[in-house]
Amino acid sequence: MSAFHVKFLTPNSFFNPVSSTRLYANPSQTAVPAAPAQAPKEIAAERLEPRVEKRDGYYIVKEKFRDGINPQEKVKVGGEPMKLFMENGIEELAKIPFEELDKSKDTKDDVDVRLKWLGLFHRRKHQYGRFMMRLKLPNGVTTSAQTRYLASVIKQYGEQGCADITTRQNWQIRGVTLPDVPAILKGLKEVGLTSVQSGMDNVRNAVGNPLAGIDPYEIVDTRPYLDMLSHFITANSKGNPEFTNLPRKWNVCVIGSHDLYEHPHINDLAYMPATKNGRFGFNLLVGGFFSAKRCAEAIPLDAWVSEEDVVPVCGAILEAFRDLGFRGNRQKCRMMWLIDELGIEGFRSEVVKRMPQQALERASLEDLIDHKWERRDYFGVHPQKQEGLSFVGLHIPVGRVQADDMDQLARLADEYGSGELRLTVEQNIIIPNIENSKVKALLDEPLLKEKFLPEPPILMKGLVACTGNQFCGQAIIETKAQALKVTEEVERLVSVTRPVRMHWTGCPNTCGQVQVADIGFMGCMTRDENGKVVEGVDVFLGGRIGSDSHLGDIYKKGVPCKDLVPFVVDLMIEKFGAVRREREEGEE
Repeated sequence: MSAFHVKFLTPNSFFNPVSSTRLYANPSQTAVPAAPAQAPKEIAAERLEPRVEKRDGYYIVKEKFRDGINPQEKVKVGGEPMKLFMENGIEELAKIPFEELDKSKDTKDDVDVRLKWLGLFHRRKHQYGRFMMRLKLPNGVTTSAQTRYLASVIKQYGEQGCADITTRQNWQIRGVTLPDVPAILKGLKEVGLTSVQSGMDNVRNAVGNPLAGIDPYEIVDTRPYLDMLSHFITANSKGNPEFTNLPRKWNVCVIGSHDLYEHPHINDLAYMPATKNGRFGFNLLVGGFFSAKRCAEAIPLDAWVSEEDVVPVCGAILEAFRDLGFRGNRQKCRMMWLIDELGIEGFRSEVVKRMPQQALERASLEDLIDHKWERRDYFGVHPQKQEGLSFVGLHIPVGRVQADDMDQLARLADEYGSGELRLTVEQNIIIPNIENSKVKALLDEPLLKEKFLPEPPILMKGLVACTGNQFCGQAIIETKAQALKVTEEVERLVSVTRPVRMHWTGCPNTCGQVQVADIGFMGCMTRDENGKVVEGVDVFLGGRIGSDSHLGDIYKKGVPCKDLVPFVVDLMIEKFGAVRREREEGEE
């Protein structure tokens, strides 16, 4: 058994989850009887041999398993990406003129592939020589000091610099140039941030309840668990080679409320609160993911872990994925493909082998999630569990902010709250810990009156958009500006009585998570009524979140973007009970 399961564990004094206030749902209302365990599939012993081995401190694919590996795996074999961070390779790389880097395949691979292990994504197609930098932000919690620092970074890049809130509760900053990276990494460390292991074949940002610790109705405060998981996965931001050569990206979340703000069904590992014999812990879901060719909802592992095993079971699952996952066709490298091959019991047995005591309890029947709970809206002013304090949810249109916006948000967090901001998976921001006596003054701030509204228009509430082709080379269409324009126009034409969640993604990689939306728009090229090739979208319908989660399906392919407003208006009327505003006025 490798020692890494405990190497980076924080002592028990780091947190005391048991002392957190919990509101338990009635187990009899939420428990679902477990199905009998399936017999494991017959898997040849040689298939269970790990595909990787450790050399000089890093994992690498064994030579006998290299036939048919994909181009990204070949880049990893050709040079360990984490050396750029852990052995300060970035210092030397940053000194080389950018034009020189393109002359060598090895340094070109550094720029376009290996730097993603440091959270740096070269925008070769649309911003040659500039990078997007993705941060790690466990549970979406950040500070005013961190926000100001990020603002100072993007401010120096003028029009090229901006920041986005992602659908995994973290920041992405844009416009970064390579010579500046060593200094930026140092600055991140000084304010308690990191970008390491945030891209490519790594564990992405760990997602939790954006209202953790302040919600009167939460089941458990997710922040301590996500801090522990993030520290473990990245070795306290120093870089952890145990988990930097996964077959593909991997997502994790810890559920803290009945609202399921964290979207457990689309994560590779989701911790679902449950008690067992008087102990608090989590049932586990595994395998949820999106990709261009397949989307799958997470399924039960038939496993329950106590609080003490939250980190070890994450390590065991990651080890199994790292050791046995596919490394050929990138469209078949996510963890669910491995689960499909081994069967859920076969996969579970591989996880058990990698647990510290080679044991894993079966799922609990005492599910703590109230599956009849109606998901709450966090916009506007809401009382916290702490007497005399409130939080205010702000709408950030499609998650895009400028440096001045970030400075203003930091100021508001300091002046009215506790210097803290919370990011959400819907690309919005929550300011917590506001004294009730200060709420009115906060609501009167120009930023909240003019730009980041506490009570946005009803169709804006659920609007999400990926980066789009303004910056992303994989995006087929522009998303953010179009999403705002179409939504504004549709809202002008129809009236709805409830929010309709609309998600935009620029390409089939679905970073905008269109399959979880009421209406999803996936960028494509199509033909208009004259046969001309134009930008368009494939429209998805029927995605659901919360306890009744369900992935949406294709409704109509190839709708030209220029025809979207009337198309969406008709869809709103037909499927969501919208009424044309002209009719409203006529009836009045």
